[in-house]
Amino acid sequence: MAGLIPQRFIDDLLNRTDIVEVVGSRVQLKKTGKNYSACCPFHQEKTPSFTVSPDKQFYYCFGCGAGGNALGFVMDHDHLDFPEAVEELAKRAGLEVQREDSRPGQKPRQPVDSPLYPLLSAAADFYRHALKSHPARQAAVDYLKGRGLSGVIARDFGLGFAPPGWDNLMKHLGGDSLQEKAMIDAGLLIENAEGRRYDRFRDRVMFPIRDSRGRVIAFGGRVLGDDKPKYLNSPETPVFHKGQELYGLYEARKNNRDLDEIMVVEGYMDVIALAQQGLRNAVATLGTATSEEHIKRLFRLVPNILFCFDGDQAGRKAAWRALEACLPSLQDGRRARFLFLPEGEDPDSLVRKEGPDAFRARISQQAQPLADYFFRHLMEEADPATLEGKAHLATLAAPLLDQLPGANLRALMRQRLGEITGLGSEMLGQLASAPTSDVPPTDFAPSHDDYSPSYPPYPGERDDWPAGQGRKQQGKKPWQDGDNWKGRKAGQRREPPSMPPPRSGAGAGVEPPTLSALRTLLHHPQLAQKVEDAGHFAAEDDTYTQLLVALLESLQKHPQQNSLQLIARWHGTEQGRLLRGLAEKEWLIRQDNLEQQFFDTITTLADRQRERSLEGLLRKARHSELSAEEKLRLRALLSRSEIPASPGPAGT
Repeated sequence: MAGLIPQRFIDDLLNRTDIVEVVGSRVQLKKTGKNYSACCPFHQEKTPSFTVSPDKQFYYCFGCGAGGNALGFVMDHDHLDFPEAVEELAKRAGLEVQREDSRPGQKPRQPVDSPLYPLLSAAADFYRHALKSHPARQAAVDYLKGRGLSGVIARDFGLGFAPPGWDNLMKHLGGDSLQEKAMIDAGLLIENAEGRRYDRFRDRVMFPIRDSRGRVIAFGGRVLGDDKPKYLNSPETPVFHKGQELYGLYEARKNNRDLDEIMVVEGYMDVIALAQQGLRNAVATLGTATSEEHIKRLFRLVPNILFCFDGDQAGRKAAWRALEACLPSLQDGRRARFLFLPEGEDPDSLVRKEGPDAFRARISQQAQPLADYFFRHLMEEADPATLEGKAHLATLAAPLLDQLPGANLRALMRQRLGEITGLGSEMLGQLASAPTSDVPPTDFAPSHDDYSPSYPPYPGERDDWPAGQGRKQQGKKPWQDGDNWKGRKAGQRREPPSMPPPRSGAGAGVEPPTLSALRTLLHHPQLAQKVEDAGHFAAEDDTYTQLLVALLESLQKHPQQNSLQLIARWHGTEQGRLLRGLAEKEWLIRQDNLEQQFFDTITTLADRQRERSLEGLLRKARHSELSAEEKLRLRALLSRSEIPASPGPAGT
């Protein structure tokens, strides 16, 4: 069976789980009124600010902002990935995790008992044994000794040797054609166009890649001869996804029970050379740029990340990509630093040249806090000595700072930006929330698979909403002619910017009506059944509206969902954090005219969509002949424009 966990199982699991029991088994809780409190397990504090609500089935820390449901707590507290947390809660509830086929076009992921794991483990054993006893092993031994590695480090990282030749591993592990097919699936064999099968790794030093449980899931190989490429990684397989894994993470956690900081470097040998010198907290990405998924995973383990890159142009480019990936995860209490090494040096060469103590001193003295690196980098592109440069700097920086979830850090960095540019906080806030593009919105439907999902982009918000009245009349559609929105095809994704934060507080302006509608719908999901068709305003290019459409469609498809289940669908995303914040601030909802305000917003959205469709058809009619279908739609839109607003929602 493929590896996707169906949403219905997650919903049922959360319904069967009591968050008080889950948190209470890990943190000492104290009853305070109808809730429970404790000192937060995610940051150091003396006065309890961590609250667990049995009614909402949510936890929240007023000190660091951590919060979520039982599934999120287990992920963050136990440092587990999404499927592992589901397994943990299911075991507690006495359930067996259900799995289903993946979405069309998506490579299925194997269940936790995939037959590829023992096959990969056997391959790792073969490579390790070959490093000890194969007749051709001397070149590999000399290479490792030349890099200063001891037998202990080679053992700890499971280093091995793939002998020269086309079929050493295939002969050792192969049997029938089914076994060879499994080896192809595991990335151990290659099958060419003529159907010939042969070992993927030949005459290379082998670096096994382990997952969080220590299981071998892939390999990296460093060539000993003149073959290309110099480093070869396993391909994507059902158990290996290079954009989510970090080399050395298992070993770092195994050797450090109290990890406080993880160092991100660029290569296998950097990780191993640092470990050889006693710095056993380094990890490396696997031939990919540092991603948000990498950052989220690391921040679930430690509060501090140190990026260590070469000082050349490529290293600085990689560092800036890493900074951008960090921003959406930088809650207050988390820290990222950047260390650039001298030209021509990497961690492997430098730590062997100057020793571990000097390397630690270099980190202490030269590592730049994220805020310092952020402004230094942008000021290289936009010179703040000129008015034009200050304007450009503010334009570049403000939207990036708006991604920061940590309110204190965001405020302090905006203050610093204001000091550099001379712009006030109000102007910087406008720059941050300005629309970023005119790209049409993408498919917003959430789903859960074996890892926290990555979502498509959302254009910038608008809050220039006109007043509107009227709701769906009972038995009659108030809108029939708005263009149905269709999202971008699967696979057409961009790097997702963060969900803009809701505006609140003094001087923040009026809360956008769509945000109020989201809040209302979250606490009163039954209202979704009174909305005729969310597709009539799905073309709105506002982030909150797109999320509102997704919630409405989800609730109309599954009317029995409650607020907890809705938020669980977006757990681990910017949208999930927004929904969680709305759920936690229920007391901000005005009880008077809730339903009236909600349907005013819905009707306004539909009217805006209808007006856009009308304008588009009229514009086209001025320049070309409309089709028969377009003429019918234009006639319907013109007639609808004269219909007065309806007096109230259905059934009122």
